[in-house]
Amino acid sequence: MTERIDAVLRSGKAPNLHGLVVRRSGNVVLEWYGAGADHRLGESLGHVEFGRDTLHDVRSVSKSVVALLYGIALGEGLVPEPGEGLVRQFPEYADLVEDLGRAHLTIEHALTMTLGLDWTEDAPYTSTANSEIAMELAPDRYRYVLERPVVEAAGKRWNYCGGATALIGGIIERGTGRPLEEYAAGVLFQPLGVEDFQWSKGKDGLAMAAAGLRLRPVDLAAVGQLVLDGGRGIVPGGWLQEMLRPRVVIADGFEYGYHWYVSTGDRHWVEAIGNGGQRLLVVPGEELVVAITAGEYEQEQTSATAVLDAILDR
Repeated sequence: MTERIDAVLRSGKAPNLHGLVVRRSGNVVLEWYGAGADHRLGESLGHVEFGRDTLHDVRSVSKSVVALLYGIALGEGLVPEPGEGLVRQFPEYADLVEDLGRAHLTIEHALTMTLGLDWTEDAPYTSTANSEIAMELAPDRYRYVLERPVVEAAGKRWNYCGGATALIGGIIERGTGRPLEEYAAGVLFQPLGVEDFQWSKGKDGLAMAAAGLRLRPVDLAAVGQLVLDGGRGIVPGGWLQEMLRPRVVIADGFEYGYHWYVSTGDRHWVEAIGNGGQRLLVVPGEELVVAITAGEYEQEQTSATAVLDAILDR
């Protein structure tokens, strides 16, 4: 594997790779850091020499971490079950709670991104044509999501939606009585030995649940190891089984669980994916965890793909 990765790096097929950590059978077997231009949610950080202690945006890998936090809070009895109504978790929006056209929405629909609401993230994440950016600029992020027009039946079709994660983050904050980043520190990161992380906030002061997490690659890999190990009492094992069960088809052999991607092909794996080439891959049958950070924001993620192809020898 090391030889294949070296070949990729020498060939220039991964020019925007920033960090790579591979764990096999619980041990770090490869750790590599590069250099290049980087951003923090669109804010230029200039040229960065990456190292073990350099925090990096993990972008939408944040969504998968939020799913872990929801599972922890559920195990503590602090948040409702996935089958509970979604809109009524936000009683301040009385008009929406009373809207019979939204009464069928559940927390599970948010976890599986099958809300059936008018939402698009096809536009660049620098444009208000992107629903997630519009949400971040709205006076009230939760109302913005919940009042989107209903365009199809919930639970039928996967539609990528950062707003769904924002709602899950809000439910966690309300249930635990703590800001999302504070709850994450206490119940997930500190037990994992993660001493340094950041969670970018919106103009409203709330953690950007869908994309704001910044971690060291070694700590991102530690999150993957936790998933591989069945939760280790930090995340309930039963929740991990539910979270990683394929629930809605994205493409042939590629499905979605609760905010995690799941391969249903011959080689089973689960993955968290973020814009720019941020990847966290867990391959249970091979005791393998791969954490990648890269700088290919708003472009094809060729660096991460080349590295994963080399690691998986495909």
